[in-house]
Amino acid sequence: MKILLDFLPVIIFFAVYKFSGDIILATAVLIPATLLQMAYTWFKTHRIEKMQLVTLGLVVVLGGATILLDNKAFIQWKPTVVNWLFALAFFGSHFIGQKTIVQRMMESSIELPKRIWRQLNMGWTVFFVLMGILNLAVVYTFSEEAWVNFKLFGMLGCTLVFIIAQGVYISRHMPDQDQHNGEH
Repeated sequence: MKILLDFLPVIIFFAVYKFSGDIILATAVLIPATLLQMAYTWFKTHRIEKMQLVTLGLVVVLGGATILLDNKAFIQWKPTVVNWLFALAFFGSHFIGQKTIVQRMMESSIELPKRIWRQLNMGWTVFFVLMGILNLAVVYTFSEEAWVNFKLFGMLGCTLVFIIAQGVYISRHMPDQDQHNGEH
């Protein structure tokens, strides 16, 4: 459910673009849609994650620049900037604090050795860097419409595949339940 809520503004952006063919209009709708998403999240959970705030800030700033300057490049660069900022945060968490971001997010549900937490975190770092590069490749290689399709389906698909791969990786490194419970 959370991933759907996270992608809802992108889905709305996609729908408006498909209906109107106008990326500036779609961007103008994306900004309030993202604000409403944050308001809904706050209403339901009474908290907003830092990554959501970063995304909101970039939607407002780069989306606003897209509208004010009538230049789609700003909104097209937003996924790259977001992904690279996330990569920087995940990478930086290897050096700041006792735990990586992935460990802080998942340790209440899963027990893993510290080495595996660090590898998972580095995997996310690399994923975010590659997604930023892939976004730019699509922006500068394909049509505007292809980029809009990629923004929704390509990025969502890549994220889901990566999450599934991460799940497989985690399952291979989870402590054996029989040993963990003291049974042999």
